Amino acid sequence: MTGLRRALSGRQVGMIAIGGAIGTGLFLGSGLAISIAGPAVIIAYAVAAFAALALAYALAEMIVVHPEAGGFGAVIREYLGGLPGFISRWIYWAAQVVNIGSEVIAAGLYLQFWYPQLPLWVPVVGFSVVMLAINLAAVRFFGEFEYWFAMIKVVTIVVFVVLGVVYIVFGLPGHAPAGVGALTEHGGFLPNGLGAVWLALTVVTFSYLGTEAVSMTAAESRDPARDVPRAARSTVLRLALFYVMGMLVVVSILPWDQISSSEDVTQSPFVRLFSLVGIPAAAGIMNFVVLTAALSAMNTNLYLTARMTHSLALDGYAPRWFAGVSANGVPRRALVLSAAGLALAAALAVFTEESAFPLLIGLALFAALVVWLMIFASHLVFRRRRAAQGLDPSPVRLPGAPVTTVLAMLFVAAVLLTTPFTEQFNTAWKAGVPFLVVLCIAYYAINRRKAA
Repeated sequence: MTGLRRALSGRQVGMIAIGGAIGTGLFLGSGLAISIAGPAVIIAYAVAAFAALALAYALAEMIVVHPEAGGFGAVIREYLGGLPGFISRWIYWAAQVVNIGSEVIAAGLYLQFWYPQLPLWVPVVGFSVVMLAINLAAVRFFGEFEYWFAMIKVVTIVVFVVLGVVYIVFGLPGHAPAGVGALTEHGGFLPNGLGAVWLALTVVTFSYLGTEAVSMTAAESRDPARDVPRAARSTVLRLALFYVMGMLVVVSILPWDQISSSEDVTQSPFVRLFSLVGIPAAAGIMNFVVLTAALSAMNTNLYLTARMTHSLALDGYAPRWFAGVSANGVPRRALVLSAAGLALAAALAVFTEESAFPLLIGLALFAALVVWLMIFASHLVFRRRRAAQGLDPSPVRLPGAPVTTVLAMLFVAAVLLTTPFTEQFNTAWKAGVPFLVVLCIAYYAINRRKAA
């Protein structure tokens, strides 16, 4: 018995997955990918979507059979062994803690858009307390809160895409149809060559990280056999539609070489289009959206890290104290550890922005890609073992597997090997490999103590 309660509805499970996968990257960070690849960034988003869709199906296929605490971490332990199961959960925990720290700092900066004199630590502490309080409440309350937080992001993206398509095809009041000339008029569709598209894939793949989050809801879903596969499929399809269509609208309307890769809300491609349409206070509205996006991602990631810690404690790879749950079924003690990680990551983001924090961001990408590789490897073993034991296939199946699984693994491995050549993520291996070594030593030390 895990003590967790099956209180999440199907719609909440779906939105939690969306909340974890869509942070502020689409609204602000998309400019970075465009600045690398130009209009051909559309190709990068489409290719990465196939890998994310393969991951979602592979995970759903396994989680339907194993709807237990720990999500993908428990599955990796089952099919790859204790060490991979230990590494996947702890390295993912570290990655999500870094993401939580960066999102709460971002949220504080967005609040300063309206209150520039406000010291950064005030909103950082305030938002941290609020998000922790939401996570300490019953999981049903957390799910409802995250549902509406994520809905704001979804509605904004849909409105953006619809307005953009109308502007491209029909025009807007005072503006003739934009057409798609911007796709080729500024140095062509591939202004920086195919190599630039591949480099952009590191940034683009980062946008899809979080797809695996849906597996963590299995132990608290009312009907995991129905809800998890449905949420996994719909999440990736929505992400692909949002990212590919969103980028198509952006690079069709705005010259790619004039799109800023800045984190400044007023430079966001979304703000540029909304201002063009004549929406009053477009920058203020978008600032509200990116603020809720940051808080939504932070909220979901706190949920993930608490469940990951709880899962590790159940397996004896974190102090048993963290396995405890409150009367309403929330792993509050595990949340305490995540809160400590949040405080550390936020402090490093503020005080070591130029030194330590880039290493942590690199670790986050490295960790997530390593976890994806382990999930795909688990899927290969899962298929082979069930066939060898004469068990029925899972009710959800990844089309084309095992070929699809292997191709997705090769893609993820290639992206991981490319990270040292990108300015944004060249710290991935510098931080990731040493951390892997530390985790291996910790695993064997814990096992030796258990055996003593």
